[in-house]
Amino acid sequence: MDHRGFTSFLLIFTCVSAQYVPPYTEDCRTGMYPPSGPTFKGAVPWYTVDLGLPPSKRWTGVITDKKNELAAMIKAIKDLADAFVPSGKLLDLVDKDLPLMVDTLPYPFNEEIKGVATASGVPLGEVVLFNIFYEVFTVCTSLVAEDPAGNLIHARNLDFGLFMGWDLKNRSWVITETLKPLVVNVDFRRNNRTVFKSTNFAGYVGMLTGIRPQTFTLTMNERFSLEGGYIGILEWILGKRDGVWMSFLTRSVLENATSYEEAKKQLSDMKLLAPAYFILGGNQSGEGCIITRSRIHNINPLELSKQQGRWYVLETNYDHWKAPLFLDDRRTPAMKCMNQTTQSNISIKTIYDVLSTKPVLNKLTTYTTLMEVANGKLESFIRDCPNPCMPW
Repeated sequence: MDHRGFTSFLLIFTCVSAQYVPPYTEDCRTGMYPPSGPTFKGAVPWYTVDLGLPPSKRWTGVITDKKNELAAMIKAIKDLADAFVPSGKLLDLVDKDLPLMVDTLPYPFNEEIKGVATASGVPLGEVVLFNIFYEVFTVCTSLVAEDPAGNLIHARNLDFGLFMGWDLKNRSWVITETLKPLVVNVDFRRNNRTVFKSTNFAGYVGMLTGIRPQTFTLTMNERFSLEGGYIGILEWILGKRDGVWMSFLTRSVLENATSYEEAKKQLSDMKLLAPAYFILGGNQSGEGCIITRSRIHNINPLELSKQQGRWYVLETNYDHWKAPLFLDDRRTPAMKCMNQTTQSNISIKTIYDVLSTKPVLNKLTTYTTLMEVANGKLESFIRDCPNPCMPW
């Protein structure tokens, strides 16, 4: 972090009252579902993507509706870039060099990205940037829980925008707020039948959250590591392309894997461009795990276990066998609320309560998604965290 980033951090930190500095003590929320009130900004709209169409045409309907919102979000990123590199050289790099990168990306994602650029009118390099920066900037909370009847519920808060433009007046993250209007639910269909569903940002062709009905559920969280996504992306640019992009892998798994075990093997074994946590739920009792990935290895997997009384697994952005950073401990309050709820009372409603409890809900939270594999249900809600609220 350079001196400007550190100054921004201090400004943000001093805006938070002592009451909201970790350890955090908010009581676990109850009665938050169905969503309403100040933490709820609206239901997420549904769209259909036809996988039978040419890749360049698949997103046209979504982008036609959301092109103004996409342009606004890209402008916010450009404004941030101009603030840090006033010469404009960074934007020149994006507009001149990133378009050359698109053809190195795997099919069909490269063609889908081109289609998004065409439909939106946003320059191709900027759409490429939008599709790769999640490899290094996402923080989240994901969990899989099993109720007493053996039904599996998979839920997540998607948090995004850390250190990407703090609005002192509104006490919010600029990029987080511009992303919220881009949140969409997508039903991916082939031959008029659902293959999988996801919660997405319009214009982003990879997957961070999804369900293959009656088969498995999947979310991806960033894993902070010295061997981060920057190294993998740099290797890709320099021509070493034996790793896969995280969000393209999750998209491929949702589209093609036909069982929990097949999905788990692919997520565990493939070489990645960036470290990651994959949180996977199946369709049978005991099928739920956290897959902690370096770029090459699956490290210390954690699974549901009746024998050990582990009826849920929960991941934020820290290795489950290590203590989280004390300034960003969302794990402890989330687990406290899960344990306080107890397995006998776990449900979509009570899990939404957990994900609505600060700081699990925070200024970075863009949406909450709830999934039930047995009935193929996916529902999502755009979130807000009214002041006072932790910045992360």
